[in-house]
Amino acid sequence: MAAVTDPITTTVTELPESRVRVAAEVSPAELERRLQESARQIGRDMRLPGFRKGKIPPPVVIRQVGREAVLDEAIRTQIGRWYSSAVDAAGIAPVGEPELDFPELPEAGAPLTFSFEIGVRPVATLGEYKGVEAPKRDAEPEPSAIDAQVEQLRERAARLETKEGAAEAGDFVVMDFKGFLNDEAFEGGEGRDQMVELGTGTLIPGFEEQLLGASAGDEKRIDVTFPADYQAEQLAGQEAQFDITVKEVKVKELPALDDEFASDAAGFDTLEELREDLAAKLREDAATRVDGEWREAVLDAVTANATVEVPDALIEARARELFDRILHSLSHQGISKEAYMGIAQKSEEEILQEAKPDAEQALRREAVIHAVIAAEDIKPSEGEILEALQPTAIRENTTPEKLRARLEKNGRLAELEADLAQGLAMDLLVENAKPVDAPPLEPDAADEAASE
Repeated sequence: MAAVTDPITTTVTELPESRVRVAAEVSPAELERRLQESARQIGRDMRLPGFRKGKIPPPVVIRQVGREAVLDEAIRTQIGRWYSSAVDAAGIAPVGEPELDFPELPEAGAPLTFSFEIGVRPVATLGEYKGVEAPKRDAEPEPSAIDAQVEQLRERAARLETKEGAAEAGDFVVMDFKGFLNDEAFEGGEGRDQMVELGTGTLIPGFEEQLLGASAGDEKRIDVTFPADYQAEQLAGQEAQFDITVKEVKVKELPALDDEFASDAAGFDTLEELREDLAAKLREDAATRVDGEWREAVLDAVTANATVEVPDALIEARARELFDRILHSLSHQGISKEAYMGIAQKSEEEILQEAKPDAEQALRREAVIHAVIAAEDIKPSEGEILEALQPTAIRENTTPEKLRARLEKNGRLAELEADLAQGLAMDLLVENAKPVDAPPLEPDAADEAASE
């Protein structure tokens, strides 16, 4: 099987275990063009008698440095671009990292050849894919979810009132404190007018518990032990004492659950109107989630009916890709790999092992979607392409037609068409699927869904 795209020519050889070998050839014209570019780049930093700095012609640079050295730099700079072009030209969907092989550098006027082996998306043999049954949740919110939203509003409207008597769990204590190690005050161990809610566990273990029963005006010394992993290393694992002066005890007063609360908290005339509004918002939010879950359930049902052989090496490669994507995303948030590993409290091997089931399922889904595209001969229409480009065209102050032409010129139109075809294939599966009642969510999952 061969494919051609200027300036890369490729030949693809199928291998076992969902792998291929791609032999690629870079045309002499492309190679010479990149050789000249590298020579110009090198020449910008060279000093040579008779030439101004940065103005040394490429032929002179090549003579001075040597063609082999300049060509080596050109290949090093361009291999990523050539590899991507070879993948596009070969029409493969790669999984994992390639194993690249380079022969000797070519003579002048000859093409550059290189090859690589890589895993590719597996092939699916479809079973029943139209009319499958899949679970679908009801988007109607549970009364408990509405209650939780109302309680959040009450919490935001709560007031702290001074309390006479002893502090209980849930009360707030305003205090001054001073900490000691071996009867000597330590840096950072003193605070004034600090308020803490008892029972939240925000302070070091044992601190809040010893404040229970305290009243305004009480002075007491409490004994605590800093955790072994405490962030201040000089305190980690140390036994300490704190002198406490309780200045005030406060209790949280929640507003009564009535029409006045509905008016003050959200501007509604009645509590029932507030609940109806909250229900509508929960319903709208849930509809999007339910639709996404439904589409995924349909695809999983179709995938379960299909036959897809996924080699272990492919699963490992995809798990690595998923891990690398997480690291890349976190890096944009300023979180390093080392910091992430510390947060996860797992080794890289453990994380990769845990990612394998998701990696395998993702590969199966992709194989099935592309099999459906082939079986139904799905291709996006010109109108669908332009419609998809409309939002981007508006942002860039251009027309969908011009944007389409730009994508085609840059060789990126096929990528958009492939994405749209996948969406159309999913639409076809969902339109023909039969919803069945989904089992109720576990309590923790239901609470999480309601809070999203």
